[in-house]
Amino acid sequence: MAPTPTKVASRIAAAIKRFQPILASARTRDVNESDTVVIVADMLCEVFGYDKYSEVTSEHAIRGTYCDLAIKVDGSLAFLAEVKAIGSELKESFVKQAVDYAANQGVDWVILTNGMIWRAYKIGFAKPISHELVLDISFADLLSRNSDHVDLLFLLSKEGWQRSKLGEYQSHKEALSRFSIAAIMLSDPVLEVVRRELRRLSPNVKVDIADVRAVLEAEVLKRDALEGERATLAKRLVARASSKLLRQQRGEPAPIDLTTANGEGPDSSELVS
Repeated sequence: MAPTPTKVASRIAAAIKRFQPILASARTRDVNESDTVVIVADMLCEVFGYDKYSEVTSEHAIRGTYCDLAIKVDGSLAFLAEVKAIGSELKESFVKQAVDYAANQGVDWVILTNGMIWRAYKIGFAKPISHELVLDISFADLLSRNSDHVDLLFLLSKEGWQRSKLGEYQSHKEALSRFSIAAIMLSDPVLEVVRRELRRLSPNVKVDIADVRAVLEAEVLKRDALEGERATLAKRLVARASSKLLRQQRGEPAPIDLTTANGEGPDSSELVS
């Protein structure tokens, strides 16, 4: 992850020191949801750099109701923030509520927070609608002098948003998910490399790709990385990438993928672990 620009890093570091005692006091007093929304709005301004008057609003209507906060960047809706009272546990039902809001607006990102905990979810618009936790930050545990902590907050900042840093971070996690790595390990090119190396170790032993695949599936890789919807999707994406590479090597034109073109194909964001 690229380092946070110096000016932004200084603002975030100062804001960590400023808001940690404010949040601790609010939690001690067990302030209600409305008061927590006020604190979160201030944090969006002072920590994350959004303009409190033109980019943060509590008047964004969704199907006859209002989300807690909507954040706009350069005039476009960037993400929605669902805020719960500072003493509240962020339950799965709250996540579903926030995701429903975002899906109804066609927004890719939603934040669920109680001020202390900040969670960012990426919405997948394949059928059915899905969501993946990309960031989970405990504000109380942050250290203002820790550059890694500052860099995490930068992902949610206005400056980070304008540079698509949260999307880059999500793509990085996706590439390193256990589903992607398991699918790559079971792809024919990798299996062939493993088979070749095994034959170098034991020249007199016949080893084929099927043998290598069977051992990896049964004894090396975890079952939860091999089974289920995400594992199937990962295998499909790896197969597509391999086919694309072969076509490029042969100079063949890429086929038209109608399932992806009409928006009903798989959403690779579902691979994030």
